[in-house]
Formats: sequence, C-alpha cells, structure tokens
Amino acid sequence: MAAGVAAGLVIGKLVGVVGACALAVRLGIASLPQGADWRGIVVVGTVAGIGFTMSLFIAGLAFAERPAKVGVLAASGGAAVLALILGRLLLPATPAPGAAATADDAEASTKE
Repeated sequence: MAAGVAAGLVIGKLVGVVGACALAVRLGIASLPQGADWRGIVVVGTVAGIGFTMSLFIAGLAFAERPAKVGVLAASGGAAVLALILGRLLLPATPAPGAAATADDAEASTKE
C-alpha cells in the first residue's frame, strides 16, 4: 500500500501540474513565462510532489494503517531527490537569453 500511495503522490502531482499547464496554454488562457519551457514545467511538477501536509491528512482519514503515512513521507523524499536529478539533467546551468530575472518580470512577460 505504501508503494501505491508514494507512486500516486509523485506521479500524480507531476501529471497534474504538467497537464494543467498544458491545458491552460492550449486553451489560450495562459502562456509560459518568457524564458520558460516545458522542461522547466516538468521539474516544477516534480517539485510539487514534495508537499505532503494534505497527503498525510488524507492518508490518515482513508487508511488506518501506518504504511500509508510512511508512503507519503517516502514519496516526499523521493520527489525531492527526483526533482534535484531532473533539474540537473533538464535545466541549463545558466538562464536562457531573455529569461525573466524576477517573479514580477515573469508575470509581466505573460500578459499581452
């Protein structure tokens, strides 16, 4: 059971974040910030798997067994390691030319 909970947390968050971003871009209600690409979105989706507070709450309600909670904690650690590895492999060491330097710059680059 712990493996299922862990896989659902890591893979589910990744698929959910990337899927929601792809859908929003495809429908034209959002655009990627200047200098961002889909590799970066994949890394962000993986980083989202680190969050475990609500997952622990739901696992506590859904499963009385301790292995579910252990799976959530293991998944959070695994997501952190996976995000670090993917970030090193997929993201460039230096920012892309024209990439936003601050969050405000990134937000401004998505407005039309």
